[in-house]
Amino acid sequence: MPASKPFLPESARRTAAWCGVVLLVVGVAAVAIWLVVALKTAVTPVLLALLGTALLGPVHRWLVARRLNRSLAAGLTCAALVAVVGGAGYIVVTALVDSGDQIVASLKDAGQWVVDHLDIAGATDVDSLADNAKSLVEKFGASAAGGLLSGISLIGSLVATSVLALLLTFFFLRDSDRAVNLAHTVAPRGTGDLVEAMGRRAFEAVEGFMRGTTFIALIDAVCITVGLLILDVPGAVGLGALVFVGAYIPYLGAFLSGAVAVLVALADRGFVIALWALGVVLAVQVLEGHVLQPMIQSRTVQMHPAMIMIALTAGASVAGLMGMLLAVPLCAAAFGVLSELRGGPDGPEPPTPPEADPGPPGAHPSPSGA
Repeated sequence: MPASKPFLPESARRTAAWCGVVLLVVGVAAVAIWLVVALKTAVTPVLLALLGTALLGPVHRWLVARRLNRSLAAGLTCAALVAVVGGAGYIVVTALVDSGDQIVASLKDAGQWVVDHLDIAGATDVDSLADNAKSLVEKFGASAAGGLLSGISLIGSLVATSVLALLLTFFFLRDSDRAVNLAHTVAPRGTGDLVEAMGRRAFEAVEGFMRGTTFIALIDAVCITVGLLILDVPGAVGLGALVFVGAYIPYLGAFLSGAVAVLVALADRGFVIALWALGVVLAVQVLEGHVLQPMIQSRTVQMHPAMIMIALTAGASVAGLMGMLLAVPLCAAAFGVLSELRGGPDGPEPPTPPEADPGPPGAHPSPSGA
């Protein structure tokens, strides 16, 4: 009996199979994202703790290598984290508060300069815009005064999230040596080594990203602050602090903070100094893109700028500012896992050639098998 002819050709069946796989993956990813958003109160501290663990891991390992107790080393590391973050936060907030009025006034003057020199027809006076914005803020403040309990609840939630993230960082640092056993316990039979390798590669990618980004942000902030101080731009320290904070959002944060610095220079020091400030910002960005990132983050997962932009947009649409902060580290971890699944950075290992047949006993090997 002749075999029945398939209803669809082979190419159509393969296309349908791949479409089914894509739909399944997208569906699983959508459910996972929905669960993360629904459980963001519990997920956010865990993600922040993982970032803190990736950043502080080398310090904890250095203390343990000095034969310090793991719990004591984790406690000292977390105490150092609180001191550094608290001190840096105090410096950043103080600098921004002290120079905030200058920066806002300079931005308003820069806007007026743009309106006057570009001769924008029908443009509203900047002072009118500022007055309207002030009235809107006052109205918003009056309406928000009735929701004081909501504001207190928000502050309490932020404090609780920070404390929980700090405690989780302590436990992650202290019990990091048990992660291998946990990976082998939860993994299906025969896949423990693969799960362990993927976890290591993902954590190494996040660790390298956090260390490199912090170091690069510090260098950018120092260089731009020194340049603005030399140019006598008002609020240089506050602008440098803004550059440091914005560096954790790749490309977008550096662009916005650099634009603010140039506008402030334009308003207070004139067009020539603004061009010099733009040159300082561009020089620092070139230094970052062509020297610092290849040298500091050469051993981490490298992502194309377009992929980073897509990740930032997706993170902002899902979780706002927190999503933008977490999007790139999560993508770095995902690329690390994919790299491990492909067989490492050099690709899968070549198959081992089969052994040559020795032939019957007493026979001499042929030249090809020697």
